[in-house]
Amino acid sequence: MFVGDEVRLDIGFAVARERLLRLSEGDALLATSAEAYGPGLTRVGVAGVSKLVRVQARVLSWTNISAGLALRWEAIGPGGGLFPVLDADLTLAPAGAGARLTLAGAYRPPLGPLGQALDRAILHRVAVATIRNFLVEVAAQLDDDPVPSGAGSPEPKA
Repeated sequence: MFVGDEVRLDIGFAVARERLLRLSEGDALLATSAEAYGPGLTRVGVAGVSKLVRVQARVLSWTNISAGLALRWEAIGPGGGLFPVLDADLTLAPAGAGARLTLAGAYRPPLGPLGQALDRAILHRVAVATIRNFLVEVAAQLDDDPVPSGAGSPEPKA
């Protein structure tokens, strides 16, 4: 299943790129979660449906017109295999006088046909909300006042 979203930043691309670079060094990108759960760990999910996951990041590209990180979220601990692994790209690009932060990824629901049915029924919405929450939190670390790209729309894009 594909999942993604984007937020717009009110700071210029060059400033946002430098801030993202600082956040991506070490475990600073997820510093708040790392303090609570340990280095490289965070909780993902919404409304009481969450799981401890290991987050791995790798630099994709850093140019004058874009910056990117490859991310992998993988559930750990008992029952970790019951959760999908998310592979996604976090991309920063210029957008007018500001910048746009995008996350696009894919996951495969576990448990074969049963997992696919659960994903269609509810789990995909949890994945979309998790991506949205993550992007808004990263954007808040880059920009004091992130503006969601779909401001005014009830559903984030999936």
